[in-house]
Amino acid sequence: MPEAAAVPAALPAADTAPNALGAQRVLELAARSLFDVFNRTAMGTMVVDKAHRIVWISDGYKRFLPALGHAEQDFVGQRVEEVVPNTLMGQVVDSGQPILVDLLTNQAGTFLVSRLPLRNDAGEVIGAVGYVLLDHPESTMQPLVAKFAQLQGELDAARREIAQARRPKHSIASFIGSGAAALEVKRLARRVALTDSPVLLLGETGTGKELLAHGIHAASRRAGRALVSVNIAAVPDTLLEAEFFGVAPGAYTGAERKGRDGRFKLAHGGTLFLDEIGDMPLALQAKLLRALQEQEIEPLGSNRVERVDVRVIAATSCDLPAMVAAGTFRADLFYRLNVLPIRLPPLRERLEDLEALVEALGEDIARRSGMAQMAHKSVAPEAFDLLAAQPWPGNIRELRNVLEQATLMTDERVLGARHFAAALPLAGPGPALPAAPAAEVAPMSRSAQAMTAAARGDAPTAAPPQPSPASLLRPLAEQVNEVEDAAITAALEATGGNRVAAARLLRMSRAALYAKLARQPRRIVVTR
Repeated sequence: MPEAAAVPAALPAADTAPNALGAQRVLELAARSLFDVFNRTAMGTMVVDKAHRIVWISDGYKRFLPALGHAEQDFVGQRVEEVVPNTLMGQVVDSGQPILVDLLTNQAGTFLVSRLPLRNDAGEVIGAVGYVLLDHPESTMQPLVAKFAQLQGELDAARREIAQARRPKHSIASFIGSGAAALEVKRLARRVALTDSPVLLLGETGTGKELLAHGIHAASRRAGRALVSVNIAAVPDTLLEAEFFGVAPGAYTGAERKGRDGRFKLAHGGTLFLDEIGDMPLALQAKLLRALQEQEIEPLGSNRVERVDVRVIAATSCDLPAMVAAGTFRADLFYRLNVLPIRLPPLRERLEDLEALVEALGEDIARRSGMAQMAHKSVAPEAFDLLAAQPWPGNIRELRNVLEQATLMTDERVLGARHFAAALPLAGPGPALPAAPAAEVAPMSRSAQAMTAAARGDAPTAAPPQPSPASLLRPLAEQVNEVEDAAITAALEATGGNRVAAARLLRMSRAALYAKLARQPRRIVVTR
């Protein structure tokens, strides 16, 4: 729908003798002439007052009223926003800034319009005038409109891309694992997601800290706003302050003319994820602390303080308490970040989740590789034995690398130990878990000895004696652990140390067996 503006037509007549006119009179005549020219050439004109009410429309503008669904008597006197969809006349009144050329689209059509503020003798804005310069510009100004549509489409696409990039990519459920350690991590993550306090994720490289940060954000009340990430180790020290707090216009030579928002401003209302916080320069830590405590930032080269509403999640693989003791990390910043700490266990401490991790990583590798046949690949039991014996200093990231290499380097659908040998630091079958000294090994009960003999196929020489009542008067958990340890030892001895075969013999999952071996490695004797 159109919008136009003008002053009512009844302006006082002017004496046209130049010699009799003062400067003010000349200006009045110039304003009248300019208005008359625009009013004659424009397809419609509208005037609004300071309260955004329409006070006058030209005869040309009246022809747009039927399409807008109004008659003249119920159009004049209304607030312009209520009767002209998409109008910016109110913005011109409030800002005092003209909009010289613009496209306006509504149910009345598409129009090329111009909007100018009206001021009194004191320079105060008292209203605005709008002109409909051209209707149907899509046909009469097709190249300009096509260019406008192209730019608008590109802008919309860029906004969608930025919004998609800042959306959380993972949920807490994306942290794979059903073992005790993984379940505790997920429990803590769900708990801290309910608050706005800082979270500190601690763990070795490759344990899933960034994934968990995305999950916490996705489960929080800020999930609808941006999650902005910055890897401190990847940004040069000299650029970190500008990266965090932004740059004021013309702050230094080469700075952008319009300035640039920092990560804190971009994360306003959402979450800021600071990865590798232990690599932050000491000089910048004080400014970060102030931003966290006061929720205020000061762009580089500016003396203006801006309020921000940001929830911070930090992550590090460094020993921050040791860095505090060494003076390389501020103690007050550590205390501020360490409000809700979550420790992510390394892979070697959660071997019970190895199968689930391999399965999930394998599916992701198949999907990303674009090779349909990859989806059918599985891992042989002996390969799981080899994988479980590795130290995994790179944790899940290293496991993915090894699995991807083994998957892509063969066409076979079952990956055996030999497929992983080239990518693993420990080639061949994994080493046996070290046997504990004799004094530290739990004595094998007679029932366990009988189980071992049965597993080996030996004929029992005599029925095992029943335990005495006195020997049963001990904590039940201790007796259950004894029997479990003895049974596992017997099964491993009977299978030559093959954990997969031992799990099958004991009718338990490999994951459960790995969990018990990891829990009590010194009480269970494994020989090969």
